[in-house]
Amino acid sequence: MTLTSSTTLIRNAAAIMTGGNPRKHEATRLAGPDIRLCGDSIEAIGPLAPLPGEQVIDATDCVIYPAWVNTHHHLFQSLLKGDRGGLDASLTPWLAATPYRFRASFDEARFRLAARIGLIELARSGCATVADHNYLYYPQMPFDSSAILFEEAERLGLRFVLLRGGATRTRQLEADLPMALRPESFDDYLADIERLAARYHDPSPRASRRVVMAPTTVLYSISPHQMRESAAFARRLGLRLHSHLSETVSYQDSAQSMHGCSPVAFCGEYDWLGDDVWFAHLVKLDADEIALLGQTGTGVAHCPQSNGRLGSGICPLTELAAAGVPVSIGVDGAASNEAADMISEVHMTWLAQRARVGMAARPVYAGGTFEGGAHAASVEDVIHWGTAGGADVLGLNELGRIAPGAPADIAVYRLDDPRYFGLHDPAIGPVASGGRPALKALFAAGKPVVIDDAIPGLDLEALGREARAAVRAFY
Repeated sequence: MTLTSSTTLIRNAAAIMTGGNPRKHEATRLAGPDIRLCGDSIEAIGPLAPLPGEQVIDATDCVIYPAWVNTHHHLFQSLLKGDRGGLDASLTPWLAATPYRFRASFDEARFRLAARIGLIELARSGCATVADHNYLYYPQMPFDSSAILFEEAERLGLRFVLLRGGATRTRQLEADLPMALRPESFDDYLADIERLAARYHDPSPRASRRVVMAPTTVLYSISPHQMRESAAFARRLGLRLHSHLSETVSYQDSAQSMHGCSPVAFCGEYDWLGDDVWFAHLVKLDADEIALLGQTGTGVAHCPQSNGRLGSGICPLTELAAAGVPVSIGVDGAASNEAADMISEVHMTWLAQRARVGMAARPVYAGGTFEGGAHAASVEDVIHWGTAGGADVLGLNELGRIAPGAPADIAVYRLDDPRYFGLHDPAIGPVASGGRPALKALFAAGKPVVIDDAIPGLDLEALGREARAAVRAFY
């Protein structure tokens, strides 16, 4: 199928999910069954007749979602899946065993290949907006990793948000490793943020390119003084703030030993809380921290597969949502998540939140009041968190929604694999049944990214051969 006309009509969908928030009683489904795209926007929804010369996509037995919004990734790790050295390690030893061990091996070609693989994996899951927490920076670096990421996303037609990571100080495990792990100076870090913002940052609510101030881990990567200064610097430039926080108990121990407070309270002390801030993980939190995050409107990028793979635990997502914390979903890096796509991630989100709440159930004779946690997260919750919720966390408030006038970022899923056969409610299939539903189409800003489950011009077999050769060359 080749799409060439100025408008596209998607006809006869079995279900249309809006990305609305069920906890705020927003509509989560539309009857449709048709959607017309015009330019970069949704023009109309309802029973629609084709216009003369209009491109028509037959969505019979298909379900339509807003394209996913991934709020936390490490794309360079797409060549580090399943490294046996870190496969059974928790976070801190895993950092040394895998991402730090291989970091110096990433030249420009290998970095570009890894970024391309990760972006393609995301697109094939129905994701049109990618926020990548890139921390591959060091003094006198011979290539511009930021530019490569923007180039590869543009090549596929995806929206891209650069979470500009990096460190101006290091932990000992990093300091003992190669030059590629040496910290940048704080002045150089700020200068590069300013360069990137001038070149790439678009503040509009449906931007295709954004830049975010994102030191890798605020508790370890920069000093408290630099935290405050970096926050002020970013806000002067109109940039949002992001980092890792409270992924494991080591964050709690470190914050207490170094600063005498919780990790979230520490961030608040140095201006790193607010509705322009979101943190990846937030697995280990106490009640006061959850309340503080909610009071300040600070968001979370929930990464359940990586948290499970590293044995970190399960983020208390339902408590965060109830406290008013903006919730989004990220896939994290492929080195701690061998299936770094949004379908796998939302499926895990749905299951893990129910399992986590169910773990607290006790028998009636011991004072229990409920049997299980199936009420904890609905499919509609998860779709909202992975679409409009993610867009709101990124400040791209027009994305992640299906409504007339909204940006035309749409995933049309075919449910033609046996895992979807027998569904009483086809709308829940991509989240509840998991797998990878084939894409009839993926649009970003009204432009086709995937058509008939293929990315135009992409030779997947050749990409696979290139990836296997790159992995062999590491050793």
